[in-house]
Amino acid sequence: MASFTPISQSQPLFNNIHLTKLPPQSLAGPNLGSEFLPRWFSVRFQAPRRIPGLPMKASSVVVSATTAEKPKKRYPGESKGFVEEMRFVAMRLHTRDQAAEGEKEVKEPEERSVAKWEPSIDGYLRFLVDSKLVYDTLEEIIQKAAIRAYAEFRNTGLERSESLAKDLEWFKEQGYVIPEPSTPGVTYAEYLKELSEKDPQAFVCHFYNIYFAHTAGGRMIGRKVAEKILNKKELEFYKWDGDLSQLLQNVRDKLNKVAESWTREEKNHCLEETEKSFKYSGDILRLILS
Repeated sequence: MASFTPISQSQPLFNNIHLTKLPPQSLAGPNLGSEFLPRWFSVRFQAPRRIPGLPMKASSVVVSATTAEKPKKRYPGESKGFVEEMRFVAMRLHTRDQAAEGEKEVKEPEERSVAKWEPSIDGYLRFLVDSKLVYDTLEEIIQKAAIRAYAEFRNTGLERSESLAKDLEWFKEQGYVIPEPSTPGVTYAEYLKELSEKDPQAFVCHFYNIYFAHTAGGRMIGRKVAEKILNKKELEFYKWDGDLSQLLQNVRDKLNKVAESWTREEKNHCLEETEKSFKYSGDILRLILS
């Protein structure tokens, strides 16, 4: 706001000003029409405030300028909820072979089309063992719920530890030796424990990507690997009780609810963790081809 007031008592401005109210039509000339002033510019006349002991010798004119607020930045998927934002970021980290929305170039063996994979039983067992360690860790964190919001994700129906235990028992019955967890699984499990205690937004990113990726690309990988080395046997790892689409929707709703209390900065931090989630999961997935 700009304000013009008397410069001094000895040099008053507009000393004998007289204002005459004009009829509205007198302002309709070519120089004073509404189109003459910018839309963001407004002028109002304000009567001077009386100061005790001083004569009122001038009028004051107050001019105000207002600019429109900048529109709020919208993030891809934001209008549908935070889970859609996470999905958008995750899909961009896929290759074109993995997803139509993928933008990543193929650099690692596991990023090639699954049809080109050459899996082995030993490698697949290492993958299942390390995966079980990760799911054991996730489900233990959720059950303990050191962060109150984690309790929202108990008993979602997406849990995989019990199913993996059954699969490993089946392999054992077939005469296979079950290996100990290897570096990729141990490293990821330790990282998840650390995040869960000090960085809940980043932890939720991993929770989302691990469970949701397994219900999509994970199922397709399981089917293709079973065709090549398991005589098409479907493992328990790829089965869910109930309607999977409804189970996923229930978890989406819970994730969106938790994220409602986050600031924009916290949401962005969660999204930025997606690449790490893909890296750790990729290290475990690569075991299938070892």
